[in-house]
Amino acid sequence: TVAHLLPPMLLLLRDSTSEVRLNIVSSLSLLNDVIGAELLTQSLLPAILDLAEDGKWRIRLAVIERIPLLARQLGKDFFTDRLLSLCVGWLGDDISSIREAAAKDLKELTSLLGSDWSVKNLLPRVKQMIEHPSYLRRTNAVRALSLMAVAMDVKAAQWEVLPILLEMHCDPVPNVRFNVAKGLGDIGQLFGPSVYEGQINPIVEMMKEDSDRDVRYFATRTGDFLSAHFGSKPQ
Repeated sequence: TVAHLLPPMLLLLRDSTSEVRLNIVSSLSLLNDVIGAELLTQSLLPAILDLAEDGKWRIRLAVIERIPLLARQLGKDFFTDRLLSLCVGWLGDDISSIREAAAKDLKELTSLLGSDWSVKNLLPRVKQMIEHPSYLRRTNAVRALSLMAVAMDVKAAQWEVLPILLEMHCDPVPNVRFNVAKGLGDIGQLFGPSVYEGQINPIVEMMKEDSDRDVRYFATRTGDFLSAHFGSKPQ
């Protein structure tokens, strides 16, 4: 069966039409059972790398949507070694839909491969984007961190992600700051009252006085939501 299936599959993986190559990659879970993981990874990787940088953004998006499946089928070590950098790199894509999907992928990968894996492999790469001169990169990094934290165990989220978000509240660009406010609203309820009162709420209160109207709006919304969640009155 393999002898008959592999040659046409390899030919299709070299097809000049990206949609054809994508359909082969999309059949990964079925092909894996027939061909075997090792041979499949050797055959598929060049096609995946090509599709990941395809000029058509919808093709790139389709690959991103299949990343969790690839991680499951290819195995943690292979995925980390060969495809992880792509996942983080998409956070800097020119198309907003790609950036949003990439951030969601990091959440799914954290859930799939675990908090320890995420802290070791994803977090250092995302932290580099926090320091990028482009505010769009920093904004995407803030969104990704917020999503990743939700998928982490509480201890990892508190010690590894929360301090980064809190520090970003003073970013010079309002878009980054109001995404920090939104992110604190997303992850604040993960923690206990002491973390909320001692770390999160003081920053949120400061952001309520921000010079930018949008930052003030999202900080107020986050403050109201968290104060209701923790049973305290808004200050």
